[in-house]
Amino acid sequence: MRIRKLFKFENAHIVRNCSSDRCKYSIHGHSYQVELILEAHRLDHGQMVYDFGLLKSSIKDIIDSFDHAICFWDKDDTDYIDACKKFSQRWISLPVSPSAEQFSRVVFFWVREILKQTQMQNGETDVKVYSVIAHETATGYAQCFEEDVLNVQMGELKLEDFAFSEQVKNEWSDPKMYDKLINGEKFVNPTVKLQVK
Repeated sequence: MRIRKLFKFENAHIVRNCSSDRCKYSIHGHSYQVELILEAHRLDHGQMVYDFGLLKSSIKDIIDSFDHAICFWDKDDTDYIDACKKFSQRWISLPVSPSAEQFSRVVFFWVREILKQTQMQNGETDVKVYSVIAHETATGYAQCFEEDVLNVQMGELKLEDFAFSEQVKNEWSDPKMYDKLINGEKFVNPTVKLQVK
């Protein structure tokens, strides 16, 4: 069984080394729509794959980090990176290029790591990310599966290789969320009192 949750954000970037001169030489933005698709082979006590309400906490916060932020590849020119940090309160440093393909991989990776470290409280057992689709425009999207996240030819993803501006972190429900993720601390879902047994 699979469920889909749609997230939206506005984001700016430069995609270095791409074919389009407009994209590789100029800061530009997109209205992104990201589809997070979760799957499980059994349902929780509420007869759900995963309660949509639970996606409004850490997972929503981490994806919302992209909103009204500028993303840059940590290997880009240092003058450009310094300017991004100087002139934008909201920025994210990525270990990969900020393309739609990499956004789909990054979101998959982050959500997978959060779910791995989440203490489930309502009978959820094997909830995992099935796929992430990052719509960069109305006509184009990139879709990622687990084998894409694991494929080092597409760029290695490690938690400690991402950086978020203080403004981004301060707008999370828990400003220490990413530190907790890196340190392997548990995210604990709310306890549920069963009404029907």
